Amino acid sequence: MTTISLERIRQIEARRDELQAMMATGDLPSDRFVQVSKEYAELEPVAAAASEVRRLRQEAESLRFMTQESDAELRAMAADELIANDAALAEADRRLALALLPRDAADERAAMLEVRAGTGGDEAALFAGDLLRMYQRYAEGQGWRVELISASPSEVGGYKEVVASVAGAGVFAKLKFESGVHRVQRVPVTEAGGRIHTSAATVAVLPEAEEVDVQIEDKDLRIDIYRSSGAGGQHVNTTDSAVRITHIPTGIVVIQQDERSQHKNRAKAMKVLRTRLYEAERERLANERAGTRRSMVGSGDRSERIRTYNFPQGRVTDHRINLTLHRLPEILEGSLDELVGALVAEDEAERLAQLDA
Repeated sequence: MTTISLERIRQIEARRDELQAMMATGDLPSDRFVQVSKEYAELEPVAAAASEVRRLRQEAESLRFMTQESDAELRAMAADELIANDAALAEADRRLALALLPRDAADERAAMLEVRAGTGGDEAALFAGDLLRMYQRYAEGQGWRVELISASPSEVGGYKEVVASVAGAGVFAKLKFESGVHRVQRVPVTEAGGRIHTSAATVAVLPEAEEVDVQIEDKDLRIDIYRSSGAGGQHVNTTDSAVRITHIPTGIVVIQQDERSQHKNRAKAMKVLRTRLYEAERERLANERAGTRRSMVGSGDRSERIRTYNFPQGRVTDHRINLTLHRLPEILEGSLDELVGALVAEDEAERLAQLDA
């Protein structure tokens, strides 16, 4: 475990006190006050963790001194308290190290959730619908808002592809680990012989971009307007309101046809385009730092998977952390807290290990 130096702890506490004093003066311009208060809100829990570490270290020094006393009863008491103090200090050190880890700047953003049917035909489309509903229920429990951006329903139910915007506090931080291939093992309703089929769907979770994040030049866009080819969403278009936007420099194409209004379709398409360009830039920068390229979502093949939903055994297994939960019905109803918590904890552990390396 990384041990934070006393000097670093003092710097954190000093900065917290400095920000607190600046806000108390009442002399700051409004924009500067907002900036200072935001930094203070981010730093205060870190400073609290730092102060707790400093307190426990001082207490440990006093207890060690007491273990040298001539009184045997006092030595024994101090030794017992030192054991408890060391355990508390180890946990406080861990909390402080976690608080000081570099944060993903996108963690507090809304997210674009994309679910696509992979291998498995109709059953894969039905499973894609199950996954969307699972995330919708989870979002409800978190107090988030979900808005469907576009959807391509399959003939038997479910979706060939569906894109939704999820807005709220800390959306991307909790959903980003859902990206990858999800596999389902169950007996399809159309299967007369009762055989278990394996199907897959891919999930991509991208942090939503604001207009200020991505500058898009009009000259870089080719916009085609046409009549919708099918239901697509809630309505069948009877006018030329479907929009296809091509970003010429990258070749990214976004099609939006769910709304009756051409303007609404264009606005939604631009929202998706900004998000995909923003994620492409994030990935480029991450690849530069890591020196390697990793694709967030595979091809949808059965062999590539991050999680398996096994209906006959009523279990869900996350293969990245070797966690199996025998609560499949509850999980599909949106009870994802245990899975999400375990994935966040594993990510934190890995990042702490990198600091120690």
